[in-house]
Amino acid sequence: MTTRHLVDPELLPMLDAFSPMTLSAETLPMIRAAIPQLMVARPLPDLPVSSNVIHIPSGEDGRDIRCLLIQPLASSADMPAILHFHGGGHVLGIPEMDQPQLMQWAAELECLVLSVDYRLAPETPFPGPMDDAYSALRWLNERSDVLGINPDRIAVSGGSAGGAMAACLCLMAHDRGDYKIAFQHLEAPRLDDRLAAPEDANAFTGEFVWTRANSTYCREAYLGENTSDPFGSAARATSLSGLPPAYIAVGSLDLFVDECLSYAARLGRAGVPVELIIYPGCFHGFKMAASASVAERAEEDNIRALRKALT
Repeated sequence: MTTRHLVDPELLPMLDAFSPMTLSAETLPMIRAAIPQLMVARPLPDLPVSSNVIHIPSGEDGRDIRCLLIQPLASSADMPAILHFHGGGHVLGIPEMDQPQLMQWAAELECLVLSVDYRLAPETPFPGPMDDAYSALRWLNERSDVLGINPDRIAVSGGSAGGAMAACLCLMAHDRGDYKIAFQHLEAPRLDDRLAAPEDANAFTGEFVWTRANSTYCREAYLGENTSDPFGSAARATSLSGLPPAYIAVGSLDLFVDECLSYAARLGRAGVPVELIIYPGCFHGFKMAASASVAERAEEDNIRALRKALT
């Protein structure tokens, strides 16, 4: 069965041009190597922001964490900040993949954005990437005066695997009690390590771009045997009470739509304010079709939700 007839018609040209990607130990190095080359060839928007690669301390034997820091040129004290994590199944990706979007956020929301180039699996499986995430949250708080940000106005954001990390960081910060997170902004997040058996799976999801096979490979590479740890899969948390307000956006054909629905319902039952948007006819990564009406609407929704949360 195919779900092509359910796809938003404006997304079909992008879908037809997309080269199917099969992730494995053999293909991963080649896919990783191609990403920086694609980023160099892509123009960046002309906006009144600065974008700089920086290195922040990890707290582990002098190891630093590479990050992309984006700031408004006319920055002022007491700015909000967004701590961002890129997607890529925990096994690939760099912050520059989202740089145009993050520059737009910094300009429109007059906020600082820090996107973390966290370590990748399988070389560094969980919990290593989450340790990098927590180190970045600590750095923002400890450097808030120098950076001109308000530590009470820090949001976390991410898409796909990055959304998984943002959601898990909220649980980590809540349980440890050291730092406050004001808002969690999650785009098509991977929230649960458990994939339904084929006979129980949603037959209308996961056909395009991000498939069940790719997701299975990535979950095993990232989590290994740590499948029940809520800091690796937020849906494993026994309680969601006390978490920051949440925004979850996902396509109706996305492999992760069911776990997003379930997590949003659990947040609501825990008394956490949550906004859930499901875009009909949309698969994982549909915003790559940037000129499609639904992709433009999704980005408008991002700006609206973040502005409301941070101002």
